[in-house]
Amino acid sequence: MITLEKVCFAYEHEVALRYINLHIDRGDSVVIQGPNGCGKSTLIKLLNGIIFPSEGHYFYKGHEITEKTLKDRQFAKWFHQQMGYVFQNADTQLFCGSVEEEIAFGPVQMGLSEAEVRERTEDCLKLFGIEKLRERPPYHLSGGEKRKVSLACILSLNPEVLILDEPLAGLDEKTQDMLLEFLQNFHKAGKTLITITHNRQLAETIGNRFAVMNEDHELTIK
Repeated sequence: MITLEKVCFAYEHEVALRYINLHIDRGDSVVIQGPNGCGKSTLIKLLNGIIFPSEGHYFYKGHEITEKTLKDRQFAKWFHQQMGYVFQNADTQLFCGSVEEEIAFGPVQMGLSEAEVRERTEDCLKLFGIEKLRERPPYHLSGGEKRKVSLACILSLNPEVLILDEPLAGLDEKTQDMLLEFLQNFHKAGKTLITITHNRQLAETIGNRFAVMNEDHELTIK
């Protein structure tokens, strides 16, 4: 499903990824681990098509993902619907006037019918128990509520792959338990999970493969 072949990336002269080889099958739950500054966040930005390899190749379902291929609007729309990326800081992906508008935004952009948009929005509000927040502005919510809304926004697109960066950071115990149960159910449904975490319990609970990055920005599969 996802293949990286000898992928390198650098910020100006600062190496972030060094000859990364990685293969992820549909239904895998891959946990990415390693010290701060080793390139983990850079790797998932690349997987999500935010940045592109300076060397090497990235393939998703047989399609090479490059800056040029993502300039094709139809292809880019398909790719970004497949890949759900939940940022560590939810504020960076919430911008609409209400929670309901926020969740509906992705399906509207996909060109779904009004009935389908409404159904997906309602399903996601119920899934995360945030029906009472539907009219609230996202920027007035707590950290845990924002995380639930950001996940609901991604799930409304029904992605094949869910990519998360430290998903439990800053959450209370009850919200952590809810999120952990959701991730387990998402994976059991045959979907693919890619998670950056320093949380050992989370890694052991959801991971079936482990990609470890070192301070030389290299990756090893365990």
